[in-house]
Amino acid sequence: MRPQSAAAELDAAGITDPALRRAYTECRALNARYGRTYFLATRLLTPDRRPAIHALYGFARHADDIVDDLGAGASTEEREAVLDELGLDLVSAFSGDDPGTQPVVTAVADTVRRHGIDPRLFSPFLTSMRMDTHVTGYATTAELDTYVHGSAAVIGLQVLPVLGSDAPAEAAPHAAALGVAFQMTNFLRDVGEDLDRGRVYLPADELAAFGVDRELLAWCRTRRTTEPRVRRALAHLVARTRAVYRRAEPGIAMLAQESRDCVRCAFTLYGGILDEIAAAGYEVLHRRVTVPRRRRLAVAGPALAHAVWTRHRP
Repeated sequence: MRPQSAAAELDAAGITDPALRRAYTECRALNARYGRTYFLATRLLTPDRRPAIHALYGFARHADDIVDDLGAGASTEEREAVLDELGLDLVSAFSGDDPGTQPVVTAVADTVRRHGIDPRLFSPFLTSMRMDTHVTGYATTAELDTYVHGSAAVIGLQVLPVLGSDAPAEAAPHAAALGVAFQMTNFLRDVGEDLDRGRVYLPADELAAFGVDRELLAWCRTRRTTEPRVRRALAHLVARTRAVYRRAEPGIAMLAQESRDCVRCAFTLYGGILDEIAAAGYEVLHRRVTVPRRRRLAVAGPALAHAVWTRHRP
């Protein structure tokens, strides 16, 4: 897959201001560094759409880093204060004021203006990020759904105007569901790492139905094993996540033709993580399951060929 330079993408998007170009380039670097599957899928978009996707990813990643990587000694109050500052900078940028020195804010505010994204979608996202500073678990599926709405569903809604659709109102629920499906996949893949951070993103009521609690998950993490009850609980949650993917899938056909290959690729690769989890016997508490590189290329290669054909056909 031949890479295209960041400069060429910015040129295609009509982004000419030097400060904006630097801001978008930083967001692109964040996407390339941390979102391997997501970044690979983004390569299937037309070049003019890619900077906006990088900006949305970069902003979300920056907020997530405030929660998890601000510093080992940072208190809850300090993390919340930095998130509050980020939110205020964003509101100022949406109002046309100088967003300061945060490139992710500069880029995402420009993306919102260019693509007509509803600025109100960023408030629930930041609310969920604040929850991460003090919430360590979710007693019920309903409680987790509240968090996931802000952390994932609204991301799908933010991305939708960039991808384009002739029926955005009909596509919106599917876009939100796809964001949730990706997030739930991350929760299942990263359950061990999240435990190390003191959090569990699997609903306690559904775990309890299989005789599983936080203590048993931690025991498995420490012993580097997976107890049968945990396997059954994870198999149930994988099946429930697959159902979310099924709700999301009809929305792909509602997207602009030139965006469908990108989303189909991400849909297939992220769904493939669930396949790898099952194939590994649900051994996710002491290892990170990934889709093999050969599988990623097998999916992305034909998708790229189809995307190029779609762009250049009469």
